Amino acid sequence: MAEDAFRFADDLGPKRIIHVHEPTIGLRGTLVVDNVAIGPSIGGLRMAPDVSTEECFRLARAMTLKNAAASLPHGGGKSVLYGDPAMPSEQKERLVRGMACALRDCEDYIFGPDMGTDEVAMAWVQEEVGRAVGLPREIGGIPLDELGATGFGLAHAAEVAARFCDLELSGARVAVQGFGAVGIHAARYLAERGALLVAAADSRGAIADPRGLDVAALVEHKRSGKGVGEFAAGDRLDDLIGVDCDIFVPAARPDVLREDNVDRLKARLVVSGANIPATEGAERRLHERGVLNVPDFIANAGGVICAAMEYHGASQRAAFDAIEEKIRSNTEQVLEQAKRRGVLPRRAAVDLALERVRRAMGFRRWSIF
Repeated sequence: MAEDAFRFADDLGPKRIIHVHEPTIGLRGTLVVDNVAIGPSIGGLRMAPDVSTEECFRLARAMTLKNAAASLPHGGGKSVLYGDPAMPSEQKERLVRGMACALRDCEDYIFGPDMGTDEVAMAWVQEEVGRAVGLPREIGGIPLDELGATGFGLAHAAEVAARFCDLELSGARVAVQGFGAVGIHAARYLAERGALLVAAADSRGAIADPRGLDVAALVEHKRSGKGVGEFAAGDRLDDLIGVDCDIFVPAARPDVLREDNVDRLKARLVVSGANIPATEGAERRLHERGVLNVPDFIANAGGVICAAMEYHGASQRAAFDAIEEKIRSNTEQVLEQAKRRGVLPRRAAVDLALERVRRAMGFRRWSIF
């Protein structure tokens, strides 16, 4: 194996990187199983034209930390499938089923929904290999995207974090970048707590209204298949970074907050719906500016908590109770530690997760397997 294949390796993992290629159906994909010392890995199947091995590894590592921080009996993994998720359903089904079949023997990886895939895609995976979560309700699943498990957890993280930056959630102005499966529910649950959605964006446009957008109407508009930019209300924007708001929710792709744009952000609190939404330098700059940033794998763990509970046979109510308890507790613990130690919240969050991973590794003959 070429030396370049080991550029991601450290003492945590990854355990394996598998590339999948089946040209007869146009299938290209990658699986990264990062660390399974705590248990078999759970991580979403992401579909996009521009995914990469590096992105897959970074997301798999985020899942290792996320699952450990949430005290779930699972390690971290991720799979990516190269392709446009808006392709015809028959073609998408063929690719998803092909990816699942190619990874049939990887028993330490459990598929979940992610950007570009949903519970229907997980039903295809489940039929092929019997290892999927986030399944449709009709086949025994807890449809976490339909119910908004991740957004539900984000609202609880925001409620706890608001106390650390002297912010009242009721009346707080919220901007959601990535008004999709996660962003829609984050806006909905925050609105239930009195917050005001003042801006939203998806891949087809961005809008803002300082008086507040009608969340229910915008959700209905999105579910009709239209983009945010086509919504009748609000002013059209090029992007959301510079919008005047109190809470910024990045729920789109990785690295949307970078060194070259982070100083334009006007929020007081960042609560991440997406994984790895900010570069390391951007997070440092947020800290220097006094903007509180709840780390992604703490704030957005609702989806995987729900998925793990489903996998182990829990009810929907038990899953949502676990989301509330774990995310509120971890957000409080991480922000208290960051404040007491004078470190970035991510440092406190990583230390929390690594302590649990390394303790589990100590019980293993082969530490990451």
